[in-house]
Amino acid sequence: MQAQKGRAVIAIATMVTLAACGGRGDPQLMNLRSGPGPDEFAIVPPKSLEMPKDLADLPEPSPGGFNRSDQNPEADAAIALGGKPSAAGGIPSADAALYAQAGRFGVDGGIRATLASEDLQWRRDNNGRVLERLFNVNVYYKAYRKQRLDQQAELARWRALGLRNPSAPPRNPGEE
Repeated sequence: MQAQKGRAVIAIATMVTLAACGGRGDPQLMNLRSGPGPDEFAIVPPKSLEMPKDLADLPEPSPGGFNRSDQNPEADAAIALGGKPSAAGGIPSADAALYAQAGRFGVDGGIRATLASEDLQWRRDNNGRVLERLFNVNVYYKAYRKQRLDQQAELARWRALGLRNPSAPPRNPGEE
């Protein structure tokens, strides 16, 4: 009788351990889950309809084309910030030197895919221990701890070099 209970405990412990080791696709370090339900960000309401002053000003209909009541977030953001929608997505001439300096060593067109694959491998290697995965413990901050930037230490390093950082508060009131 005692031996059967011991075997049952070992069998249950083995099943729990194997279940914790099972792959669930890509590692989810934050372990956040949402229940089933509507996605409130998937629905974008159209702009309100307006009657033009002259019906002759309306463009020719184009099946599958752009509708004047469709949302255009990039152009809308450009207008809201005081810019021109035609310039949305381009490099402003005032920033050409900045872009040239940033790309002076070349630009990797596939950098996003490269970073995504490297981060996936990092998450697989730092997915937490068996019990952390079993009990859905959040291991995100622990996994990326070595890559974290200490803001205060970086500000102190800049100040020690005598460099100014206009976005940081002054050391003492009235200084800088």
